[in-house]
Parts: sequence; structure tokens; C-alpha cells
Amino acid sequence: MPPTKGSAGKNGSKDNGRQGAGTALVIVESPAKAKTIAGYLGRGYVVESSIGHIRDLPTKAAEIPAKYKGKPWARLGVDVDGDFEPLYVVNTDKKAHVKKLKELMAEADELLLATDEDREGEAIAWHLLEELKPKIPVRRMVFNEITKDAIRHAANNTRDLNARLVNAQETRRILDRLYGYEVSPVLWKKVMPKLSAGRVQSVATRLVVERERERMAFTSTEYWDLKAVFDATGSGTVDGPSTFPATLASVDGKRVAAGRDFTAQGTIRSDRDVRHLDEAAARGLAERLTGAGFAVSSVERKPYRRSPYAPFRTTTLQQEASRKLNLSAKQTMQVAQRLYENGYITYMRTDSTTLSDNAIKASRDQVRRLYGGDYLPDRPRVYAKKVKNAQEAHEAIRPAGDSFRTPAETGLSGPELRLYELIWKRTVASQMKDAVGESVTVRIEGTSSGGEVVEFSAGGKIITFHGFLKAYVEGSDDPAADLDDRERRLPAVSEDDPVKAESLEAEGHSTRPPARYTEATLVKELEEREIGRPSTYASIIGTILDRGYVFKKGTALVPSFLAFAVVQLLERHFGNLVDYEFTARLEDVLDGIARGETESLPWLRRFYFGGQAPGGEEETGLKDLVGDHLSEIDPKEVSSLPLPGTDIVLRVGRYGPYLDREGVRVNVPEDLAPDELTKEKAEELFAQPSGDRELGTDPETGRTIVAKSGRFGPYVTEIIPEPEEPEGETKPKSKAKAKVKPRTGSLLKSMDLDTVTLEDALRLLSLPRVVGQLDGEDVTAQNGRFGPYLKKGTDSRSLENEEQMFTVTLDEARAIFAQPKQRGRRAAAPPLRELGEDPASGAKMVVKDGRFGPYVTDGEINASLRKGDEVESITDARAAELLAERRAKAPAKKKAPAKKTTAKKTTAKKTTTKKTTTTTTKKATTRKTAAKKTGEPKTGE
Repeated sequence: MPPTKGSAGKNGSKDNGRQGAGTALVIVESPAKAKTIAGYLGRGYVVESSIGHIRDLPTKAAEIPAKYKGKPWARLGVDVDGDFEPLYVVNTDKKAHVKKLKELMAEADELLLATDEDREGEAIAWHLLEELKPKIPVRRMVFNEITKDAIRHAANNTRDLNARLVNAQETRRILDRLYGYEVSPVLWKKVMPKLSAGRVQSVATRLVVERERERMAFTSTEYWDLKAVFDATGSGTVDGPSTFPATLASVDGKRVAAGRDFTAQGTIRSDRDVRHLDEAAARGLAERLTGAGFAVSSVERKPYRRSPYAPFRTTTLQQEASRKLNLSAKQTMQVAQRLYENGYITYMRTDSTTLSDNAIKASRDQVRRLYGGDYLPDRPRVYAKKVKNAQEAHEAIRPAGDSFRTPAETGLSGPELRLYELIWKRTVASQMKDAVGESVTVRIEGTSSGGEVVEFSAGGKIITFHGFLKAYVEGSDDPAADLDDRERRLPAVSEDDPVKAESLEAEGHSTRPPARYTEATLVKELEEREIGRPSTYASIIGTILDRGYVFKKGTALVPSFLAFAVVQLLERHFGNLVDYEFTARLEDVLDGIARGETESLPWLRRFYFGGQAPGGEEETGLKDLVGDHLSEIDPKEVSSLPLPGTDIVLRVGRYGPYLDREGVRVNVPEDLAPDELTKEKAEELFAQPSGDRELGTDPETGRTIVAKSGRFGPYVTEIIPEPEEPEGETKPKSKAKAKVKPRTGSLLKSMDLDTVTLEDALRLLSLPRVVGQLDGEDVTAQNGRFGPYLKKGTDSRSLENEEQMFTVTLDEARAIFAQPKQRGRRAAAPPLRELGEDPASGAKMVVKDGRFGPYVTDGEINASLRKGDEVESITDARAAELLAERRAKAPAKKKAPAKKTTAKKTTAKKTTTKKTTTTTTKKATTRKTAAKKTGEPKTGE
């Protein structure tokens, strides 16, 4: 019998210490973690990795056991009519590994499940328990950091499986499966194949789209003010600078309008009583103030105090690493994972800002040692949790251990060193004194020659004691904002002191649309709206980037036109599913299940089938929602975006976006940001060659030759007229005769769509050109995806340039084929652009032109530039990010197994296959007593 919910197994034990002198099998998630922990536990323990989840809901039809394939719910992997019973199957690539774990367990005296102490880790532990079916004592071993003391303490102080965490995770997995598998097919049918919808990813995409809509609807307006530099030398002051800048604040007692006073439509807000200066008014006022006298009208001083920032939790670490280290959320979590597994930091998926007593002591010790007692507060600082429904049972992210290593003492390098230093500084600074000082506002008054009374304002800040700012200063999402340690000193002036205007100029400004989200600000927005789990934000952003819903321009997240079509469909027909409050409420329900306050089954029934909500209102279930709306959705309507003020409509087709005006179509560049598609830009696209430029008639065939702009670039082709049918005859219903396929030819690199001639086109259409015969086989010159080449039977040789396709002779071809075929690459072309060093490898980064377009490389890893990346403008940070993502996706190098091992593995696979039905599905009788959890990866929602 499998162990019951919340138990450690039939013979499980929570006693402290090892029992007897036998061997304990410890199972963790990752090989790196296993290696580190094995070194700390020593003899008597065998530490092995599960390599993540060993089983999950089936992802393809081949994984569904034969006995379930005829079931109506088999596609979902969840028996919606049988109390939402999930069907779990062992991942195909894990069957041999499961066999290995069973063999190791057969030689052990007890089993320690040491997966992470969160919902995901609890689920992995439970799935191991269900699949391995141990007959030995089982204990749940948990820890927050991988240090020798922490691991040994965890081995001696175990607990039961947490049934509530398991049930909450399983409910989340079932919910996400139902959402994705019911809604995604709607997108396939109505927008484009292979699209996906997700409970959180679709809402995140909507946020990015809505921000772009705001930018598209935004009307910029101009406003002006005056900038002056005043000299306070005549005031008799000796402290601080003698000159200082100031900005016009008011005219005749009425405040001068600034950017915050305008609406998105470019008008003054109705509740603002301000004076809007245009260019003429500002320049005129500046002239009338020439030679005017000025004096200090007021000096306002206020104490300045800034308290330390709380230690990092998952989201704040992602935001700060983005601002300061130019790391994406995904990169940050990958680096943090390595630091955790190798014992440098505590667990990195946490909602908590609290520190343990030992961590507080370690932080205070370092403050005293590195900065002195003056920077240490009398009492330790305690940070309460700020995140609603904090889900993870951990403290804040901090350096591991009871005493902290300084960055220099770790021996780390590259991204690991930089991220560790960030965490170390933030943790130590959190236990330091406040920064204190003084903020000053000075007002200067003067009168113009026209009698207008003007007032200028200057602000300053002096920090008298830096406190925690000595160790750490938080970054800002606004590049124009001052950081907390920035000082602005003003002269020590007093009221009525005279000052002289050294310069006074009119300065124009334009209101700016709301900034696009970056990864850091999107993470912040999702957390503030309480949407999804902070630990999954990195993977959610990765998903919407990979799906083509969003692309990057610099650090900004730009929605594609495809994202507009998808969000438009979801908003119009499944509004509740992408509603921000509804999605946040779902998170509350899942947290209620984790706390044992909510039952999952009634809630799943209501979500899928509909029913009466706790408030009494009737809710439509997901099943009916999809079924009722499918026939109502007009694919053309949801994929159409009218361009305001024009008769032009942007449509999202299966091959990309295009503009349509009364049947005339033109492709839209896929890297064009939606807010850049103005009326003028649209007209510019229509004015470009449409791709259907008629070049003339082929004298040999009489067919019209045209030049076109296609999905894969410009090309030429011939128009083949439709055959005329004799009058009175109808087309037979039998298999029609195959149509004649028109000849086509891509333009050469030296050609342009605007200038290509009929002669050029006929040369292209002559390819492949028969050069002659060698060894009884035709030799042809052709243009392929990798460039021009000669072909003879199955043998081929590259040509030096495109012109050779038309000029190479048979003798030249014979000489080329006589040369040995090049196995290596030809001489490398010079790089398109040189960049700085890659922070991970330390090697020089360059941008090169490859077969599939430009790419960045450090000599070992190559990463293609993505949509929105330009050779001329790509930054070092963006290049490093692309390389890091490519490096993370690269498969690990595997050693070739010995022959005996291979034979053994083959046998194991057969054995495992025979047991699929019994080992990969759950019995209904077990469900009532056994804790369950989903196989949802940590990286997706």
C-alpha cells in the first residue's frame, strides 16, 4: 500500500538521527545538488537525483496507456467526470532512471526524500513515494540552505509529507491543464496553429498589450518652462557651491504646467489650475526677465531619513538583477539555482523577507567588522512578510551559513560572483543604520519688465550619515531618477538674500507615453496585482517571448501583432479568463487549499462545469464557455485591427501581419512595434514596391514575369494563366490533372526589388543551369539555402560567388570537382561588429553574418539575433543575454555508454514498458488516502 497522505510511509520515522548502521538513500531533484549534499553526509548515505519530476500528466497521445485511450477525457489527462482524477505517467526518458532508483532503494535501509521545501518539491517527493512504493522507513528531509550543518541537521530532524501543499499543487496542475487544453485549441482554429493559452501567461500578455494600446492612443503635447542658473556669491554665503540650477515654478502665483498635469490625450487635467506655457510664451518671458533682479523668497529645510531595503525575495532579486546586472529573470534564476545548489545562498524561490536569528547575527557581525560599530543599530532589524499569501516556507534569499563569506572569499567568478555580491550586499545592508541628512527647497522670486512675478524652485539633498548606503544602493526602473545616495548641494542662502541670474533660457518638453514593461517592471506589476506565483514569473516571461507574443527592443518588452489578435479574442469571448481580479482570486483559492481552508474538488467542479458561487451568483464553467463561444468567433474579426483615422486594417494572417486596404495588401515587418504603425508609416509601406511589379514577358514562353516580396525575401516568378474550359463542359469530379508549377528564383544579394530587370529575372529563372556532363552525369549550377553550388549526382561543390552560376564552364567545373571536398568551413568572414567581453566566459563577443542571418558569438556559443535586435544597436548586455539563453538550452554532453551497459538498458526499457499500466496510473482507492501533486514544472503557468 502506498503511504497515506501526510505520512512518512508505513514504517516511516521522524526520530532524530540515523537508525542502526544501515544505508540511507537520499533523493534530491538535481545532480548538482546531490553531489554537494553527498559530500556533507558522508558514509552511510547514498545520495541520488530524481532529475526533476519522474512523472506527470501525459503530453501526447503516445504516452496515454492503452486502457485509457478510448476515454473521452484521455486527451486532457484528467478524468473530469470522475472527481477530476489525474492520470499520471512516467516520463519516457525517466523510466530507466526510475528503475535505477528502485535498485538503489532495494539496497537501502531507509529512504529520505530531500526535495525542495515548497509545493513543487513536496509534489516531487510524493510522486517518488507513489512510484517507488518503498517497503522501508521513509522520512521527509527539508532544508533551506546547503551547508554541512544545515544538511546534517535536516537529516536528523525530519517531518511528514505536507498533504495540503501536495493537494494545492495538484489542483494548480489540473487547473492549468484544463485551461491550456480547452482554450489553446480555440486559438489554433481561430488565429493560428501551435499557439498556447495559459492561466497566467495569457494575463501577462494582456498586460503588455494593454500598455502598448496606451502608447498607441497617447497624444504627445509640448510644454515649456524656464531653466536658470543663479549665482549666490552676493549673498555672502561661503558654504557649498556658489551657483545652482533652478526651474520656473510659477508665474503670478499660478503653477507652471509640467508633464504630470496632462492627460494621455494631451489636454490639461480638469482638476489642475496651472499655466500652460508654449514656446512663444516661454521665450517672451525669458526676454522680459533679462536684467531682472532676483532674491530668495523662502528656504524650507526638512530632515531626510532613509531606512534599509528588506532582504531579497524572488521577485525583488529578479528586478534588481535586471537593473544592475542586465540579467533577464530567467538568467537570474539559473545563476541563483547554481549558487544555491553549491552552497553559496539560501533557497531562491521564496516570498519571505525574514531572516533567521543566525543570519541576523552573521549580518551584524559583518557590519561591525567591515564598517564599524557606528553603522550598527542597537537592535536587530526585523522584516515582516509583505507578500499576501506567502507560499514558501523559507526565509529571505541570503548568503548561506551561520557566518557569511565576503564575495572575495567565495572564489566565484562571472555572473555567479556578481549575483552573490548583490545578495551579500543587500543582506548586510539590511542590518545597518538609517541614512540621515537634510533636504532643502529654495524659492527665488523676480519680476519681469512686463510686471509678471515669477518664482523659481531649486531642490537639494545633503546626506550627513550614509548608514546602509555605504554598503548598498537600490537601482531604479526610471533611468532619469536620482538614486538614494545622490546628493545635490545648494548654497547656504537665507530668505531675502539677493542672487544673480547667470543664465536664463526657455526649455521645451514633450509629454511621453507610458514606458513599455521591462522584465523587471512586469515582474513587479504581476506581483502587485497578486497574479500567479512569484517563483514562476521568470518562466512565464520566457514563455511569452518564446511563443512570439512578445519580443525585445533593448530591455523593453514589445507585444507582437499576433499578441494583439490573441488578447482581442480572449477579451471578447473569454473575458473572465484574462480578467486580472479573477486570476488573482484563483490564486487566493489555491492558497486556501494549501492552508486547508478550501476543498479542491467542489471548486474544480464549479470552475469546469459551472455552478453557484459562494456569493450566490451563477457561474458559467470553462467547458460551456468554450463550447458556446466557438461558433460565434469570427477569425477575421478577432485578427483585424483597424488603423484609426484611415480605411486601412491590419490583419494577422497565418504567415504574419499585413495591411489591407480595399483588397490591396502589403506585408508588415515583424519587428515593427505596434505603436510605430502610424498612418504615415502605413502609407509608406503601401508606397513601397508591393512585390507584384510586372517586369515584362518571357519571349520563349509568352508568360508574364513579375517580381514579388515574399515571406522569405524578394523573388521573381512567372504567371501561368488558368486553362480555359470548352463551353458546355463541366469539370470532372475525378482526380484533377496536376497544375503546372511556375518557375521561381530568389533575388541575388546584389539585386534589389526596386531595380531588378526582366533580363535579371530570366537569368534567375534559368536556374538550375546545366553546365554539361561529367562521368555520364549532368553537372548543374544552382542557388541553394547555403549559397551557390555545383551538383553532379549526389556530389556537390560550393561556388565562390553568385555570378559563377551563370558563367562557370564545364572545364572549370571539372577542375572544381577534382579538388577534395572541403569538410571544414571556408575562410571566416570578418565580423559585422565587435562587442565587449561576455561576463560568463570572459571571451570577446562579436556579431557575425551566418547562413540564417546575423548572430552573436563568443567563439564557443552562437546565438541568433532575434526579432527587434539590430546589428548596429545591439548592446553588450543584450548580446550576453542571448548567449546565456543559448548556453542554458544547449544539451549536456554525454559519454558513450559501454556495450554491456547499453544492452542492460535495452532490457530495462522492455521491463518498464510491461509495467506501465500498473506503475504510471493511480487507483481511485489510493486517492482518498494519498497526498497528490502535479507534475507541473516550476517553470510554467
